[in-house]
Amino acid sequence: MKKGDKRITYADRQKIEAMERTGAKVTDITKAVGFHRATIYNELKRGGTPYRAEVAQRSL
Repeated sequence: MKKGDKRITYADRQKIEAMERTGAKVTDITKAVGFHRATIYNELKRGGTPYRAEVAQRSL
């Protein structure tokens, strides 16, 4: 993989889920997991409402 080709791991998804549950802003989540905000928005769509890491992981 070259720089910038990092993929979201299940651990990242769990962190996103925990932060989203506490009402964290997308900008805060992006800083915590190190992905662009568009990637986080796409991930939140993938995980359903409310976001669940397990759902997002299975949808791949």
